Amino acid sequence: MATQSAFITGTSSGLGLGLARHLVAQGWAAYGCSRRGCNLPGVHDVIVDLGDPPAVAPALQQLLGGAAGLDLVVLNAGVLGEIRDMTATPLADLQRVMAVNVWANKLILDWLHAWGRPIGQIVLVSSGAAVLGNRGWGGYALSKAALNMLARLYAHEFAASHIAAVAPGIIDTAMMDHLCDEADAETFPALQRLRAARGTVAMPGPLAAAERLVAVLPQLRERPSGSFVDIREILDPDAHARLYGDSARH
Repeated sequence: MATQSAFITGTSSGLGLGLARHLVAQGWAAYGCSRRGCNLPGVHDVIVDLGDPPAVAPALQQLLGGAAGLDLVVLNAGVLGEIRDMTATPLADLQRVMAVNVWANKLILDWLHAWGRPIGQIVLVSSGAAVLGNRGWGGYALSKAALNMLARLYAHEFAASHIAAVAPGIIDTAMMDHLCDEADAETFPALQRLRAARGTVAMPGPLAAAERLVAVLPQLRERPSGSFVDIREILDPDAHARLYGDSARH
């Protein structure tokens, strides 16, 4: 049986590192890129700042130029930005978030399209924030909503690949240290849900979240290419209904 291969962005920490660790343990060939690098054994790695557009294509050529194709691409790298009201958010801050969360992914997708080698499945890591529109999540929510549409648009152009924008659920990463300990939960009530979930099964660590995401890959392919899917809809429909139902009521 041929070795399966995956390309993952943001492999230095969080979900990206969890995915690399899990897939390597399952015998996959893993290619990764990140700003700080990944020294995980078994990962073919290149260091690149995805917020630097001219650096993206050369890094991808260095990393993937010799690969015959990919079974899986996970565009995971992203930045949160500040949790604050839109009226208090400078345009430059929004532009920095969009540069990494949206436009870097466009550059990667364009490069992969021109690369022309077979790709089985492409996952763009999105968020429930793209739909929920909670106070304080301005740049992040805007960028993930745009990412969802990016997936839908590119689905027309990657006819031989399945594309999905996927919300993986809340994950206990370093980002949560700020969101759960420092950010203003009184002004931004959505943070209270995160704080209540931390330390419970509702907020797994990066490796468990990676295993969960990989496990639902076949079900993602049952949806039309370009779809947005929150994996809680698949794994915990009641929790998904409560989350999105509560948002609709507010």
